Amino acid sequence: MKERDQLDIDRIAFFGRTYAEYMDMFGLDESLLRNGRILDCPAGASSFAAEAHKLGINVTACDILYDLTSGELMEKGKNDLQHVFEKFAEVSHLYTWKYYKNKDEVMALRSRALEIFANDFPVGSKEGQYVQAEMPHLLFSDKTFSLVLSSNFLFLYGDRLDFDFHIACLKELVRVASGEVRIFPLAGLDAKPYPYLNDVLGFLHSERIGFEIKKAPFEFQRGGNLMLKLYADKRCFAK
Repeated sequence: MKERDQLDIDRIAFFGRTYAEYMDMFGLDESLLRNGRILDCPAGASSFAAEAHKLGINVTACDILYDLTSGELMEKGKNDLQHVFEKFAEVSHLYTWKYYKNKDEVMALRSRALEIFANDFPVGSKEGQYVQAEMPHLLFSDKTFSLVLSSNFLFLYGDRLDFDFHIACLKELVRVASGEVRIFPLAGLDAKPYPYLNDVLGFLHSERIGFEIKKAPFEFQRGGNLMLKLYADKRCFAK
């Protein structure tokens, strides 16, 4: 099979990660999570909110597709998971097998996250835990969340989401945060750094939004172990 230089998928995939994967992707600890209200945006089919809720942690998840039923979301998640992993063999060289043992483990975790999410969605959506929202227009008030998490969307899909969209989303995530915003990863589907990252950092500097690029204790894409931390409550600059 011919190798490709990037994961060749025709959509922004609707699947998610587990609570444990979130902890590592974002370098989190439970004391931070218990320190306020958290937003996961866009959350996709991640089970982070469902698993956190069982631990007494206040997480709101939002996604453009949350106006669908649980059954529709489950079907969408299964179809997207199959689509992505049909293409995966062409780009296995772009990934490292340190965090996960093999493709089967990745598939099992993605399926587990989807199942937990879909089972939690009917009740959770009624209780306001799951909110339909389309980036970059969130319906939350300013400074609603002490911590905002955004994974596998911005930067990852930089080949189809333009620079202005990225800037609008970053501004919106900072607006609804009272503390930190964490975004992971900073690489695209080709496992290369987002090509306009320096322009993004320049914008943050011009807006006096504090930021850092930090290494996360998680790597699946080769070299894709960096996250961007924004400080909504600190008008300072990273060195």
